[in-house]
Amino acid sequence: MSTAAAPVRSLRAGTVLADLLPASRTRDIALVVGGAALTGLAAQLSVPVPGSPVPVSGQTFAALLVGTALGARRGFLALALYAVAGMAGVPWFAQATSGYGMPSFGYILGMLLASTVVGALARRGADRSVLRTAGAMVLGSAIIYAVGVPYLALATGMGLGQAVAAGLTPFLIGDALKAALAMGALPAAWKLVGRKG
Repeated sequence: MSTAAAPVRSLRAGTVLADLLPASRTRDIALVVGGAALTGLAAQLSVPVPGSPVPVSGQTFAALLVGTALGARRGFLALALYAVAGMAGVPWFAQATSGYGMPSFGYILGMLLASTVVGALARRGADRSVLRTAGAMVLGSAIIYAVGVPYLALATGMGLGQAVAAGLTPFLIGDALKAALAMGALPAAWKLVGRKG
């Protein structure tokens, strides 16, 4: 019985969910384009926050999910495609906006970095259990804010305290809910794969 479980463990070691699909260049291109599109679609789930130029949206959750599911390289490429296409005029940033002059653009840059980091952590098993997934999501969110909040301050002329009040504090509860969703979804996906393997 222990020998039957060994192949599943060796398959999962060092892999992310996307690696379970048959490998090809076409697969990788489709995953990158799909990850960018998912982030763009999730960004349209957006609600303005009174007193803040940054809306609550699904794009941060999508960016972290894309990085975790695709791995660092493909996650980076997906979020880079999302950012470049949005800068070029595709209206798929939050609230159907585009360009790089908006005060919230720093969050998009943070998502690019965060998707890469959580993708690297997923290769090390950070998406296999509830606690490790929570840690990866918290770190990814912290990276997004570490880039987004200072950018918001520079773009708007706010002091750092004002930028934290407008661009971090109102989003903490929503981020906790997104992390809880990921904590359930990602380990459950691995358990499902393990049962099928």
